[in-house]
Amino acid sequence: MFSHIMLGSNDIQASKVFYDAILGELGYKPGVIDEKGRCFYFTKGGIFALTPPINGEPSTHGNGTTIGFTVDSGEQADAWHAAGIANGGVNCEDLPGIRELEVGNLYLAYLLDPSGNKICALHRVE
Repeated sequence: MFSHIMLGSNDIQASKVFYDAILGELGYKPGVIDEKGRCFYFTKGGIFALTPPINGEPSTHGNGTTIGFTVDSGEQADAWHAAGIANGGVNCEDLPGIRELEVGNLYLAYLLDPSGNKICALHRVE
């Protein structure tokens, strides 16, 4: 459904350190910075990217916006969360753990990245 997701960042290097750490916990290679100063993480299924805003204005986070990353287990979500905290992220919402929902049980871990973007690791508990 999605070809790519791009988030704004006011500090690409700090964001790269953060995303290299959390995405590394999921088995992805470090991001690649292009000649325009954008950082890209390439996968077979799509691209995750970080960019300074093209219009030259400061980057801001989207209130009510969350980007979720699929993880294989609660343990992987915990490692993802710990890597994020160790690399400039901030815990938000509840601590990582199982949420019992009508659609099924989910193991969720939430962070704010260095630019204030809300991200989540999600594992569907069976």
